[in-house]
Amino acid sequence: MPTFELYANDPGDPLWQVPASGAARFSWEYDDGRDRLLALYQKGKDKQWDGQKRIDWDLEVDPYDPLGTPDEALSLYGTKHWAKLTDKDKGELRRHYASWQFSQFLHGEQGAMICAARIVESVPDLDAKFYSATQTMDEARHAEIYGRFLHEKIGMVYPINDNLQALLGDTLRDSRWDMPYLGMQVLIEGLALAAFGMIRDTTDKPLPQQILAYVMQDEARHVAFGRMALRDYYQQLTDAELREREEFVIEGCHLMRDRLRGVEVLENFGIPKAEAEVYSEQSEFLALFRKLLFSRIVPCVKDIGLWGKRLQQAYVDMGVLELGDSNLDLLMTQDEEIAEKLDAERFAAEERERVAEVTEAIEAGRRE
Repeated sequence: MPTFELYANDPGDPLWQVPASGAARFSWEYDDGRDRLLALYQKGKDKQWDGQKRIDWDLEVDPYDPLGTPDEALSLYGTKHWAKLTDKDKGELRRHYASWQFSQFLHGEQGAMICAARIVESVPDLDAKFYSATQTMDEARHAEIYGRFLHEKIGMVYPINDNLQALLGDTLRDSRWDMPYLGMQVLIEGLALAAFGMIRDTTDKPLPQQILAYVMQDEARHVAFGRMALRDYYQQLTDAELREREEFVIEGCHLMRDRLRGVEVLENFGIPKAEAEVYSEQSEFLALFRKLLFSRIVPCVKDIGLWGKRLQQAYVDMGVLELGDSNLDLLMTQDEEIAEKLDAERFAAEERERVAEVTEAIEAGRRE
């Protein structure tokens, strides 16, 4: 079924055209590169996988509770509207929220694919071009997977959130070659990783858990790539150039924080926008969710060398400054291990089933 028939709201024009700017850069040095980045490129090649085969798409999903979301996590919970909802209404609300969340993941992954392709085009170093080419394929796979989940399992799609679209547009319109790294690898993907991880670690539904675990395994490499490239480059910039990028980070963090409210969902349930915004802001679960979402961004920003006083104050105002001391390497290692463990458990269970089937067939033959 065409996606346009599944949109909960009108997405507008079928194509969003962002004017491109900046130079395409060729490098004639083919035998020189940073060992750690070339090693990451090799890992990117080795870790390619097929979303059609690695994920068990035969798993059933209840579209009215696709993630096992508790009542308390819904921003209408505890309001005057909650008591009026029937069980059917609550199921529909869960469906809309899951659709809205995974739709933003889907649109973000398409944005990541385009940004990775832009990095291939514009970054001056060939080792970075090599790695970005593998990331472009990763992001295409992620968009494919999220799109399939929304089409086949939930049956509903939401348009891109205004704030996510604004940050993507700012990132792609900037002519400086490092901005797709900063906007996508650090801000958009950093926040998405934290959102993926929260759902992965709390859902009891096996299909979304598989999807998120395997996507996060790829994303761990992408964030490592952004950190390597930007840390090296930002050591060469002037204080004024660093301040410009810190301003971009501050604005981007505000956009990302405000994109998470899901006001569009409540509007579809007849609640005026201003009232929906109040409910979202008053949600204790959303407040906690927002803070944890910056667990991947703040330490990354600090690591690449963007840590001026104004940026630190912005993080103080958001209540997330202390996250700058989080161990990002440990988080990424855990993402890798969770995916590998999930694979091991799944394939061990499948092997046990095959052995049981063979044993049963042998026993049946003996009885005959």
